[in-house]
Parts: sequence; structure tokens; C-alpha cells
Amino acid sequence: MNLENVEQTAEQFKVLADKTRLRILGLLRQRELCVCDLTEILEISQPGVSQHMRRLKQAGFVKERKGGQWVYYSLNNQHSLLSLLLPHLPTVSEDLERLAAAKGCRA
Repeated sequence: MNLENVEQTAEQFKVLADKTRLRILGLLRQRELCVCDLTEILEISQPGVSQHMRRLKQAGFVKERKGGQWVYYSLNNQHSLLSLLLPHLPTVSEDLERLAAAKGCRA
């Protein structure tokens, strides 16, 4: 492993060191979501969610798909660190309840 790989791995751990981003990963474990869904579930602003999604995407943890005017996010199951993390990621029951009731972009 060279210094560049060490820096990349350290950056990935920094991305994972945020509780909101961990909650987002837990939600994406359930299904593909758009920013509208996440703002409703997490009760944070659209710019805030977008910043978290940008960091998760840059680190390679999520991938995006454009559908009309919306961007949908899903887990990048090919990411080796993510595949190690997901089995140990706790589920936030309140988030799952909000996910079930979320109207998101379909409202």
C-alpha cells in the first residue's frame, strides 16, 4: 500500500465518521432514495442532504441514477469497505418508520 492509498482510505473513514451519513447508508440499505426522501426522513435541509450525498458519492459508497428531474441514490455494493460495514451498521427504527411514511418526490 502506498501513501496515496493510505490517504484515500483515511478519507473514506472520515466520510464514515458522521452519524448522518451512517443513517443515510442505513436507509439506502432498504432501497434507492432521492434527496427529497432523505430530507423528509432525516428532517434536515435539501442543501444539507446534498452535501452528505456528495461526500458519500466521492468516497464511492453510493451511486446515482438520474430519473427525469430527480437523482436517485443507491448503495455501491461493489465497495469493499462498505460491504464490511453494512452488517455492523445499526438500524435506526425512527428512520425506518419515517421511510415507510415518506412521500418524497412523489408528493
